[in-house]
Amino acid sequence: MSIYVGNLSYDVTQEDLTKVFADYGTVKRVQLPIDRESGRPRGFGFVEMETEDAEEAAISELDGARWMGRVLKVNKAKPREEGGSRTGNSRGSYNRRESSRSY
Repeated sequence: MSIYVGNLSYDVTQEDLTKVFADYGTVKRVQLPIDRESGRPRGFGFVEMETEDAEEAAISELDGARWMGRVLKVNKAKPREEGGSRTGNSRGSYNRRESSRSY
């Protein structure tokens, strides 16, 4: 399972996160999602540790810790829901029936 790391500085790199989490065990993977429009990190990331003990130690020590001028939000990542978490359609409240008026 992965660790969610929120409220990250937009300047953080994968190497930065790896160094911080390596204090608690072997880091298997670091992921920093990038905003499609701006090309910048989105302010959160995911870290995968080699053992559950390392994961728990990192969460315990780093949740609420101040790093790079920000207070980190660190917890177990929740599994992604199938099909994403969006509800409704991409057009907001647009209703097809409204546009099919008979004149």
